[in-house]
Amino acid sequence: MRATEGDQLVQHGRVVGQHDKVGEIVEVLGPKGDPPYRVRFEDGHEGVCSPGPDTEIRHKATRQH
Repeated sequence: MRATEGDQLVQHGRVVGQHDKVGEIVEVLGPKGDPPYRVRFEDGHEGVCSPGPDTEIRHKATRQH
């Protein structure tokens, strides 16, 4: 999994009724776009994430507006 600043990190809900958690990658801490990432979520919370299998990266260059 590789990302750049400005990409979106989407953590999919694990149980029925749980919403996806979407955040913007504000800093890439690993080499060559690898995790961990500093992420700012929609609610303003910011944290360091090492994404698991329930996570996807939406690259800013390929997102449709």
